[in-house]
Order: sequence, then C-alpha cells, then structure tokens
Amino acid sequence: MTAPSPRHPKIEVDVTADLARALLAEQHPDLAHLRLHGRTFGWDNLTWRLGDHLALRFPVREMSALLVEHEQRWLPVLAPRLPVPVPVPVRDGAPGLGYPWVWSVVPWLGGEVVAATEPSTRTTWAAELAGALASLHVPAPADAPVSLHRGVAPATRDDVVSGRLTADLPHADALRTAWRAGVAAPPWRGPALWVHGDPHPGNLVTADGHLTGLLDFGDLCSGDPASDLATAWMTFDTAGRAAFVARTQAARAWDDATWVRARAWAAAMVPVLLAHPEEYPLMAAVGRHAADELALG
Repeated sequence: MTAPSPRHPKIEVDVTADLARALLAEQHPDLAHLRLHGRTFGWDNLTWRLGDHLALRFPVREMSALLVEHEQRWLPVLAPRLPVPVPVPVRDGAPGLGYPWVWSVVPWLGGEVVAATEPSTRTTWAAELAGALASLHVPAPADAPVSLHRGVAPATRDDVVSGRLTADLPHADALRTAWRAGVAAPPWRGPALWVHGDPHPGNLVTADGHLTGLLDFGDLCSGDPASDLATAWMTFDTAGRAAFVARTQAARAWDDATWVRARAWAAAMVPVLLAHPEEYPLMAAVGRHAADELALG
C-alpha cells in the first residue's frame, strides 16, 4: 500500500497493482492471472481494469466504504428492472493485507465516458437515460439506504450549499437564483423512491449513439428523485434536455416543483465539480457546462 497521491486529495488509501493482485490471489485466486491495467480515480473509488471484461472497485476513503456495501447489497435487486447495463458486482472482496474495506469485482462496461464527449452529441440517447431513471424511480423498501446529501429537500442543505455558491463561480447569480428557487419550492411529498444519487456525465457510458452503462451506484439511496433529474443540466444542451424532459414526463409526469428542485441540485453540484480542476479536469468541464446551461434560464 502506498501513500495517497498528492494529485488526488480525497484519497486516504491507495491500491497499487501489487496490492490488488495480492488481494485477488488471496480471495479470488481464479482471477489473479488476469492483466491489471487502466487504473482510474473517481471521487470515492479507485478502479483497476481486470483483463478485458472485469474491473476491481476499491473505496479510497473511509466514508466511501459504506457506499460499496450499498452497491453489493442492492444492485443485484435493482439491475433486472433497469433497461441499461449497470455494474452489478460478480464477486465481493473483503478487507485484507492491510487494505481496510470491502471491495468489488464488477463487469467492465465498454464505451466512452460521457464527460469526455461533446454535449451536442448526447441528444441521441437522452431519452434512454430518462427511461433508465424512470425505471429506477419507483418506491424503495423501508430498509433502503438514506442519505444526508441526495434525495433530500434542498432546504436541509441550504447552509452548506449557499456557502459554496461564491461570487467567483461562473454565472454565480444564476446559480444562486436556481438554488434559492429550489429551497423555496414545495418539497417532495410522495413515497421515498429509489435514487441513483450521481447520474452525472462521469458516470455514464455510451457507444454508437446509445447509452451503454449507468455507473457508480455508491450514492444509491431513497427519497426525492429531483437530485437525479439534475442531470438534465449537467449532461445535456438545450436540445438534449428537451428530449430528456419529454421522455421523463411521458413516464413519470413529475410536477413543476420537482423540476425546480432538480435545477437547484444542478446548481448545487457546480462548486463541487469545480473544486479540483487539476485532479479531475473532466468533472470541472461538467461543472462549467452545467453553469452555462443554468444561465440560459
């Protein structure tokens, strides 16, 4: 195990190729011969590709470990109802060899990460994402995870988000206006629905004009679907957003207040996405795009 990379400030525990292979050899020896390559970092997890068809998903900080447990518990339940591939764990990993948390072996979902594509090219599959989220947004069981950050009323996060919406952000006035409108909007009064928690362009994969993967269910929780619908501004331009909203409304017919809250959550994500532009340049680009779209009115 090595020290955290200075270019990834959120990482508390790194996972080298040697450590990953040793964990495989100890816990899943039939997979240990496969090639490890293509290591990537997200907000909460580190991913190693394993051969051509698998990947290893490791939490890199203590608060992320529970998120992987949620994926292991609930993705096998949710995947059959979703019309898009999701990384259902095929093996579970346990702490060991100095690595302190659970981890997963997941299928590798091929395609291009949407954050690396031009927004103008995304309209072709906007309705597919809307359909996938509509399929997910159904009542969750009583023992579903809950979150303090996703699926909640904007008013519960007002102090934190308002403090982040500083004047140096792009289109700061538009972001503040969108957030205040969401705080003032009527809250969700329906049943607690399943919520992906983070369907931004870094967690979407496409190929040949179709959505081929919905990734990273670590923030999976139950509550208000508005925080998921914020992807309308984070992911799409005007044309794509229109297609996304139209398909969503055909499937779920959310009220106006839900879309006002969704817009507020898009504004709330901008400073988060822009927080580490050198370490996560694609996410910073998503943040700038979302700010531009929100400024359109």
